[in-house]
Amino acid sequence: MTDLSGDVTPPAGERPTAATGTGRIHDAPDPRDGRVYVMSDDIDLAVRVMLATGRPLLLRGDPGSGKSSLAAYFARQRGWRYYEHVVTSRTQARDLLWTFDSVRRLADAEVHRRGAELNDYDYVEPGVLWWAFARDSALRRGAPEGVSLSKPAVEPDEPTNSARSEDHAVVLIDEIDKADPDMPNGLLVPLGSNEFVVSETGTVIGPAARAGQAGSAGRRVVIITTNEERALPQAFLRRCVVLWLPSPGPDRLVAIAQAHLTVYEKTFTPADESLAQALAAELIDLRGAAAQQALRAPSTAEYLDALRACRTLNISVGSSEWNRLRNLILLKPQQPGN
Repeated sequence: MTDLSGDVTPPAGERPTAATGTGRIHDAPDPRDGRVYVMSDDIDLAVRVMLATGRPLLLRGDPGSGKSSLAAYFARQRGWRYYEHVVTSRTQARDLLWTFDSVRRLADAEVHRRGAELNDYDYVEPGVLWWAFARDSALRRGAPEGVSLSKPAVEPDEPTNSARSEDHAVVLIDEIDKADPDMPNGLLVPLGSNEFVVSETGTVIGPAARAGQAGSAGRRVVIITTNEERALPQAFLRRCVVLWLPSPGPDRLVAIAQAHLTVYEKTFTPADESLAQALAAELIDLRGAAAQQALRAPSTAEYLDALRACRTLNISVGSSEWNRLRNLILLKPQQPGN
């Protein structure tokens, strides 16, 4: 199995940023820095199939199951550039490709109507898929060589990505189920061909293979997550490698706890292991009770929150404060006394 677990030294020249920080685990509850991910055999195979086919990897599962963390981890492990777009109910497919500031252009046209002609490229803002497909073109907003710009585009997380591979990139499209049902279908052609056309300028965007290199499949990968809040179109599912992430069992929960504490806290003592095991057993019991009562089950992310809180506050499972802490982090009852 491919080794994609544990701490990783950033590529040479990569500076710690919000995406590669090295602070303690509670400095950021959801660091999304790509430093920790405990791979299973199923995830490992799905990643290899994604690379072999060039298809997007769609990760399905409950919130807090670790879907969003895989993309940043994969990118950091391999030294690939990393981009992400968190989808909302207002997200359109084009937002992941490019946006055009027509309001600013109209305002500038009023100011400059007697002056120099406006340059449409100045109003183009590349989206995450453009940055992944053609970084050099994105920096120039799609303008040909020789066309001057008021300023180049700013690459997302530039300090990190400038130190990573120019020819390889990972894109995370997070929570695609939040979008309108037409949005996934709008991505079918760009994701299938790795090409699209910027309508306002007519610029064709696609990966330019360097001398001696094969096609782009496997060099630019897209990982998509869904919390299953809305069904995705069948046409979209047919074009993805699809993996359901099940809720981890007790042994995997302890392994996840060990990985997080080892990387972020630089320690995993026997006392930490005992606490992680006790919390894992508690979480499994709560899941069973939640399933019987048709309630939301606590997630892996909440398990890690409970671990942080118990470890920091010196609270053990079964202690006088445990029931109250369990309600605060794991159960989160909707009404007092539940």
